[in-house]
Amino acid sequence: MKNILLIAVSALLITGCKEEPKKEAITVSYHKTKKVDTVNTYFGTEVKDPYRWLEDDMSEETGNWVKAQNETTFDYLDNIPFRAELKERLSDLWNYEKVGSPFKEGDYTYFYKNDGLQNQYVIYRYKTGEDPDTAEVFLDPNTFKEDGTISLGGLSFSEDGKMAAYSISEGGSDWRKVLVMKTENKEIVEDTIIDVKFSGLSWKANDGFYYSSYDKPKGSQLSAKTDQHKLFYHKLGTPQKDDQLIFGGVPAEKHRYVSGRVSEDNRYLQVTASTSTSGNKLFIKDLTKPNSDFITVVDHTDSDTYLMYNQDSKLYLVTNLDAPNKKVVSVDADNPIPSNWKTILPETENVLNASTGGGYLFANYMVDAVSKIMQYDFDGKLIRDINLPGVGSAGGFGAKKEDAELYYSFTNYVTPSSIYKFNITEGTSELYRKPEIDFNPENYESKQVFYTSKDGTKVPMIITHKKGLKLDGKNPTILYGYGGFNISLTPSFSITNAVWMEQGGIYAVPNLRGGGEYGKKWHNAGTKMQKQNVFDDFIAAAEYLIDSNYTSKDYLAIRGGSNGGLLVGATMTQRPDLIKVALPAVGVLDMLRYHTFTAGAGWAYDYGTAEDSQEMFDYLRAYSPVHNVKAGTEYPATLVTTGDHDDRVVPAHSFKFAAELQEKQAGNNPVLIRIETDAGHGAGTPVSKTIEQYADIFGFTLYNMGYEVLPQKVNEKVKQ
Repeated sequence: MKNILLIAVSALLITGCKEEPKKEAITVSYHKTKKVDTVNTYFGTEVKDPYRWLEDDMSEETGNWVKAQNETTFDYLDNIPFRAELKERLSDLWNYEKVGSPFKEGDYTYFYKNDGLQNQYVIYRYKTGEDPDTAEVFLDPNTFKEDGTISLGGLSFSEDGKMAAYSISEGGSDWRKVLVMKTENKEIVEDTIIDVKFSGLSWKANDGFYYSSYDKPKGSQLSAKTDQHKLFYHKLGTPQKDDQLIFGGVPAEKHRYVSGRVSEDNRYLQVTASTSTSGNKLFIKDLTKPNSDFITVVDHTDSDTYLMYNQDSKLYLVTNLDAPNKKVVSVDADNPIPSNWKTILPETENVLNASTGGGYLFANYMVDAVSKIMQYDFDGKLIRDINLPGVGSAGGFGAKKEDAELYYSFTNYVTPSSIYKFNITEGTSELYRKPEIDFNPENYESKQVFYTSKDGTKVPMIITHKKGLKLDGKNPTILYGYGGFNISLTPSFSITNAVWMEQGGIYAVPNLRGGGEYGKKWHNAGTKMQKQNVFDDFIAAAEYLIDSNYTSKDYLAIRGGSNGGLLVGATMTQRPDLIKVALPAVGVLDMLRYHTFTAGAGWAYDYGTAEDSQEMFDYLRAYSPVHNVKAGTEYPATLVTTGDHDDRVVPAHSFKFAAELQEKQAGNNPVLIRIETDAGHGAGTPVSKTIEQYADIFGFTLYNMGYEVLPQKVNEKVKQ
């Protein structure tokens, strides 16, 4: 391993300058990571795992390794000449008032608001019908801890609005605590409920609420396997030890994800039970009948099906059973099996996301990753197409049955999210709140292209940048992707991306297979033995950007988080020649062992596991980033990012990948890992930490593309 690495990146040529500016090199001294002779055997094949010891997040030795790596990383980042400028600009642009859509609970109207640089959003309220300017603070998560590392998770109100339950996350962990308060005087009224994970909070009228959790694991709470999810009911005024087990906990019928939700009229409890992140069983219980049994709606996990709404005993379900792009069906609760379903909104060529409000159905169709909204009655009769403010993503078409209006948001890559008030009966929209931000969308453009992947599949990609961009192959570009778990990447505004584009950067997002943009078939085309399709789609996107002269190898960075971190890791190990900078965040990077940590076994629908079969093991090993770092290869400049409290994708993935890269890197490109303390998978990260992270990420990226001053200043000098 090279312990001393001299970074000598050629400075960017500035047109009109007689001499090429000289960049001072940054010297990196890597911490030497010890190797331990650890071996796993899969189907007779031995696989070495020399950095297995880094999986022990409770050991002092791992803690010392984290500290040493961070010292190396921040020594490097501290020497990037324009890092402070990036942080300042991120802070300046971030500093505007952000307000969420209002919602009614009991006698009050509530909304979330951030004054600008507050670490966490604050919940305000005012008496419904009164002037919103009279709003008072209801709950301020910034008071939970001074540095903002305790965040608000869920917030749920009782039917009459007089009680509220809310969950908190400490240090970004998925493990939550739940507190209960009286809304009138904001008094905490019960002992804290602990050890809650992957859970909503759903009230049964005013008496109590349902929540989900696992048995507390032995060993590390951050990395130990959690495999048996359970649904509990907490009755107000009773201790947690007396909470009633409602569903789960049967060893012979293991479910990794269980959730419960009460219908708006408090008549039905629906329970979904899953073994993986895709597909669920569905059960309902009539809460008006004491001691009633569960009624089975769907008894298998071959579809995603949930109860959206009910009118008395008539259920309205959203499902992709025999409808990969989803449909809405109705059925009577007495016998709700699929053979009795009646189609209300049939499947179309576009993926459906359905909701209800004010006595109507709203169909949010995804057409090539952008929104199209249609309003229907409950018989499936079209009422109207809803005119949106532009081409982009609309969300929030939901309200209570008695509401006469609802609020929805609209955004795209160049339009900060604005809120619109929609009259449900008249079908008219009016602007409710538009943010005042130091960013002019008129100076930017977004366009969608379709490129061809390796196997001939057409894949859409949206490319966003300043107007008047010169296609000379020298534009700093971030190619961002995800490609998994049926998740769709739809256009949305980001402050961080705005700062990147201000610098003349391009932001490109392809809708890779494995996502949900074209329904279940598109998702399945990027799973298990088809996972390579996702990487091929991403590589083809990079090649399109280069071939079209948007950028070139020397100015291209790839970025993704979680499953997207896997995408970056696989792409950079398969095609290290294609990119200049790699930015894998909180990535799933050890594909042979991912399922042994926390709830990782639930991801097997997308990935398969190394224990499934010889064929699956061979396939996973062939692309697993940790196992495909090859000595003597020049890898891109790499900044791995993770959080020390990430208990979803444990940081050991990132630790082991960074150690492999540092040992085997042949070129002069730096390989660093930035480990955020008191941070998890991303949710609830304080604004202050997010700004620091992106200043480091963008600084590292631009510096390794050859910049020693910000591109915007280079461009200004060129124009002079």
